[in-house]
Amino acid sequence: MKIIKEFDYKDYKVNGTVGIRPSVRAIIIRDGKLALVYNEKYDYYAFAGGGIEDHETREEALIREIREELGLNVIPASIKEYGLVVRKEKGSFDDLFIQENYYFMCEVSSDHIAQQLDDYEEAELYGLRWITAEEAIETNKTHDHSNQEDSECCERLIERQIWMMNRLISEGWFKQKS
Repeated sequence: MKIIKEFDYKDYKVNGTVGIRPSVRAIIIRDGKLALVYNEKYDYYAFAGGGIEDHETREEALIREIREELGLNVIPASIKEYGLVVRKEKGSFDDLFIQENYYFMCEVSSDHIAQQLDDYEEAELYGLRWITAEEAIETNKTHDHSNQEDSECCERLIERQIWMMNRLISEGWFKQKS
């Protein structure tokens, strides 16, 4: 998959230990709105997704993560590669942490199922919200997220969300079809 953006915070030890975490993210657009995770505890919107488990393909991880986080069923035939966003920064366990975020466009069926959240996702009150990219950007830019324990991590996460939403807007993904 083609790299479309690299966020390199250059706050890490260059010749130290390296940890790499491949993950998937879903771009789900319906009627001009995105299906996003709303983090109620810290008041921000993010693309749903998560880590790829050892036995999974990227597509399998995407289907699982969207089911778990949003309670939505991805239509497998609709999955299309969009691009790779790489993040490099000082890690919690390694000197350099590299997160590979594989973004996919996909569609979901209209049925909903129960979320299956991890403990931290449940504690942060993850929920599905269908919202315009502009509304999500406005919330992410202007609301106070300072109650986040690791505010620098939260700021960096929000920066990536805003970047991707602005990219989708500039590419015309939300224009009405005539």
